[in-house]
Amino acid sequence: MNRPDRDLPFPDALCPDATPAPHPLLAPVIGYLGTWRGTGSGGYPTLEAGFTYAQEVTFSHDGRPFLAYEARAWLLDADGNPLRPSARETGWWRMLPEGRTEALITQPTGIAEILSGHALDGTVDLATEQVSLAPTAKQVDATRRRYALTDPDTLEFVHDLAAVGLPLQHHLSARLRREDAGQGIQLP
Repeated sequence: MNRPDRDLPFPDALCPDATPAPHPLLAPVIGYLGTWRGTGSGGYPTLEAGFTYAQEVTFSHDGRPFLAYEARAWLLDADGNPLRPSARETGWWRMLPEGRTEALITQPTGIAEILSGHALDGTVDLATEQVSLAPTAKQVDATRRRYALTDPDTLEFVHDLAAVGLPLQHHLSARLRREDAGQGIQLP
């Protein structure tokens, strides 16, 4: 990800008052800008047991009507200590008029998702339009992702998954806090 602390001619911005100024179409998701960290839980019928994880999500922009998106997760033990890296993904959210949203999200496990949805009142709902798989990737048929700002410094995330022949169902949920709490944007 193009981090703003690097000496680049056009660095990404992690907050709305940084340069470059956000594109007007980013208005429905302006509160997402920045880095978010927290914990969550997950499970799926193909797994022996549920799990807990730590997650970091970063949203930035370069002045165009796109959000750059990067997410990383680490499995946690019963005491909350990191065991190993878990999920990782990166992509772009394309913001369109009236809060319409299209997203491209890729994972190093060979999965590429194209999703569409809507951003409204601090909540973004995205559902699968298409999933492309590398030849050895695990079968994924559909996902649904919901991101919700419950206050300016709290982002909640829910991920439903249809994979390996199973129907769409709950897979992950997390509660993330803004890295620099108190720096959030007041929601209308």
